[in-house]
Amino acid sequence: MSRKYFGTDGIRGTANSGNMTAEIALKVGMAAGRELLHGEPPHRVVIGKDTRLSGYMLESALEAGFLSVGMEVFLVGPLPTPAIAMLTRSMRADLGVMITASHNPFEDNGIKLFGRDGFKLSDEQEIAIERRIGETPELAASAGLGRAKRIEDAQGRYIEYVKNTFPKHLTLDGLKVVIDCANGAGYAVGPIILYELGAEVFPIGVSPNGTNINLGCGSTHTELLQRAVLEHGADVGIALDGDADRLIMVDEKGQVIDGDQLMAMAAAYWQKTGQLKGNGVVATQMSNLGFEKFLNHSGLSLHRTNVGDRYVLEHMRAYGFNVGGEQSGHLIFSDYATTGDGLIAALQMLAILRHENRPASESSRRFVPFPQRLHNIRYTGANPVESPSVKKAVADVEEELGNRGRVLLRKSGTEPLIRV
Repeated sequence: MSRKYFGTDGIRGTANSGNMTAEIALKVGMAAGRELLHGEPPHRVVIGKDTRLSGYMLESALEAGFLSVGMEVFLVGPLPTPAIAMLTRSMRADLGVMITASHNPFEDNGIKLFGRDGFKLSDEQEIAIERRIGETPELAASAGLGRAKRIEDAQGRYIEYVKNTFPKHLTLDGLKVVIDCANGAGYAVGPIILYELGAEVFPIGVSPNGTNINLGCGSTHTELLQRAVLEHGADVGIALDGDADRLIMVDEKGQVIDGDQLMAMAAAYWQKTGQLKGNGVVATQMSNLGFEKFLNHSGLSLHRTNVGDRYVLEHMRAYGFNVGGEQSGHLIFSDYATTGDGLIAALQMLAILRHENRPASESSRRFVPFPQRLHNIRYTGANPVESPSVKKAVADVEEELGNRGRVLLRKSGTEPLIRV
């Protein structure tokens, strides 16, 4: 079955048009509720969101959809995507829903779904939900309608959960940290977690107004963070994206540390301490060739998947790895979380800095990256990647490069773009 709604990471589009209208959200609530009900009542769903203006509309529509098929709805307000995964599991809910378009501008929004185990839904489950969206909904009887309530302590639950992933014998006392929360879902919890662990915290990107999420800030626009680290004389900077499941860091010199360097840092230290599982790391086709050669030189392997953190996690679960992620900053430490978590990843990196007692500029530079360039090309009509002439051009260049480089073309799962 071809997909009409779901892409590589849930459903996403421009708010109040196409797939991101209140009508579609209502249908998604009805369809997902019916598809994922398990056993006898109560049937529960946890709904969170980031700080986009359109989140109010989509939250209300999803809530109505779930209530109409007899589910109890728990609203938690703005929280990181990984918090929704954690709460879904801890509250024994049938389903978790995060309303977010991640690193995209405020005009976009999306719907991410988690199963009762806290993991993102499988392709098969998403296809089953799509099928139900096109059918007449099976509504509950009047006496079987659901109820909704707001969970007031959701932030506190998540804060304590994240803090408990930091080694008990360590603190962040004396560490100066700038954190850029992208005016997004992590704006309230991120600075609190760092402060309560002992850091001197300089928060930026913590004034959401509904339209400034990811606007010139966060993990995709690190210039603001780089300047702030230098201005405050900070030891390290932390950049989250709009739903706080990504992490990019900045060292004390104002230099960006991407996801590949962070994974290399974690793999090297965890190999040394015996924490690393699977004798390697799982990453995507986008990861730098220098990262792969660093791992191989260390006796470790790099297992590549299709782009998308869900595919990384699927491979990690299937083959027993506990470190994986994407160059863009989706880092998965499966000992602690069921999805990428920018704050948990940040604490793991800060723990390594504490153990090694070296500046971030030294501890995070594990390899020299091969030159790499990313171009996004907007297109209309058919997918140009499938063109015979394009395929031939790629093959010719790869033959010329040999083992010194590679070419990757892929269609974006959320926008009409070819990423080259």
